[in-house]
Amino acid sequence: MNLNNYIRDIPDFPKKGIIFKDITPLLKNKEAYNYTIEEFKKRIIKKKIDYIIGIESRGFILGAALAQSLNCGFVPIRKKGKLPYKVISETYDLEYGTDTLEMHIDALEANNNVVLIDDVLATGGTISASLKMLETFKVNIIECQFLIEIKALKGYEKIVSLNKKHYSLMNF
Repeated sequence: MNLNNYIRDIPDFPKKGIIFKDITPLLKNKEAYNYTIEEFKKRIIKKKIDYIIGIESRGFILGAALAQSLNCGFVPIRKKGKLPYKVISETYDLEYGTDTLEMHIDALEANNNVVLIDDVLATGGTISASLKMLETFKVNIIECQFLIEIKALKGYEKIVSLNKKHYSLMNF
């Protein structure tokens, strides 16, 4: 299946000069969405995964479906101020500013096998901040998965520098 047919480019969003990769056409097409989840699942089905960790917000859409498909738990990484309990946090740079991510302090336990998932790997700031938070839990990161990777922005370098595996279903 050619998933490129389900990705829409939105120029100058959220600010001038950014070309936003809109995945909502993919999500609304049941064949494309199911295919996407199955492709992610194939890579990790033989691993003992305890949790899929979805990064706000589109990582929730992909991650929750993947967790259900694998019969494992789902843990959200949220933007600052969205979680109701005690949190750990990490601030990072975006291609258009800064942001902070948070997780509950009791979200994971040492040696849990986890997979991180998000919609787009661009500059790597979001995934880098997420990986830094996960270091505090001493979990086993099986893989970082992305629907889309924008190769020219070299976000993968931040993942590789931490000796972590990553997989992107689509590359631009």
